[in-house]
Amino acid sequence: MSDTARWMKRALRLAARGQGRTSPNPMVGAVVVAGDQVVGEGFHREVGGPHAEIWALREAAGRARGATMYVTLEPCAHQGRTPPCVNALIAAGIGRVVAAVPDPNPLVNGKGLQALQEAGVQTEVGLLEEHARRLNAAYFKHTTTGLPLVSLKAAMTLDGKIATTSGESRWITGERARKLAHRLRAAHDAVLVGVGTVIADKPKLTVRHVRGRTPLRVVADSEARTPTDSPLLSADQIPPIIAVTEAAPRERVNHLKSAGAETWVMSSGGCGVDLGALMHRLGERQVQSVLVEGGGTVAAALLESDLVDRVYFFLAPKLIGGKAAPSPVDGAGVEKLADAWRLTGMRVRRIGEDILISGDIVRESSSCSPD
Repeated sequence: MSDTARWMKRALRLAARGQGRTSPNPMVGAVVVAGDQVVGEGFHREVGGPHAEIWALREAAGRARGATMYVTLEPCAHQGRTPPCVNALIAAGIGRVVAAVPDPNPLVNGKGLQALQEAGVQTEVGLLEEHARRLNAAYFKHTTTGLPLVSLKAAMTLDGKIATTSGESRWITGERARKLAHRLRAAHDAVLVGVGTVIADKPKLTVRHVRGRTPLRVVADSEARTPTDSPLLSADQIPPIIAVTEAAPRERVNHLKSAGAETWVMSSGGCGVDLGALMHRLGERQVQSVLVEGGGTVAAALLESDLVDRVYFFLAPKLIGGKAAPSPVDGAGVEKLADAWRLTGMRVRRIGEDILISGDIVRESSSCSPD
């Protein structure tokens, strides 16, 4: 591995430490290298706080003059919650900036690199770009499309069941897998389930077992069937969003509002809440990532509507059997293997006694969206 790749990998590891705390900003890491020695490093710790470049420059102090900064995203050149990073880099005398990827934000998008070049700073871009894009996939998707990145998560047995024939699902996976599932929840801006999950499992959808914020909690509930005594409504968190349609009885909607829910009246997708419209509205609310923990109906609807970007499927070393036991993806399914949703960039990890398979969905087709 070249030294340049080594320094950028270090910056990427730093950037990942801000996961779950920087949205709607990206995760960014920066490393200042003088000769062959790291003299400063930092990462974007929280939205509204100093950017990674500033932390790294503070640590480097006078040693930054003539040094090289490796940064996972193009430095900003505009005034936002904080001053432009390029001004600080120029003032510190940084001699060279190596960025992994340009920032797609129209306020930046090449302007940061251009400002550095005009000030006499050498610039390079593209080192470990694929890694940097994956790290900030939610930021890139939301910035370029206005839509959040959608991750589908499920825990199942080896024979593909998410519950027994009686509906019992606690606990399919072990403790370590459940902790990781909560870390995933904390890393996303929102968590989405269908009303069937709310009724059957009575979830709070809060972050427990690990440190991290509880994401915005969203329920697809076309007829406002969410019980007003649901733990979702009693949990001491930001009120959940219950997405209903015009078919929902007004009285039920009013009861949910009185119980503390925020209700959104959405268009119908023909089979329930229009999930595409719901994602657009969440994107407008600056939600950059959504973790879907609903049952097979919601999972199928999202897949059929071409809305899923990633999957996280936990496999437990258990067998349940039975045709009536629910599966992680329902719906009509595909008739030909050639039409199956496929994964790219698949990763397999051992999590205690369980296995986690993750990857990105290869885009194919679209269809219906029931809740």
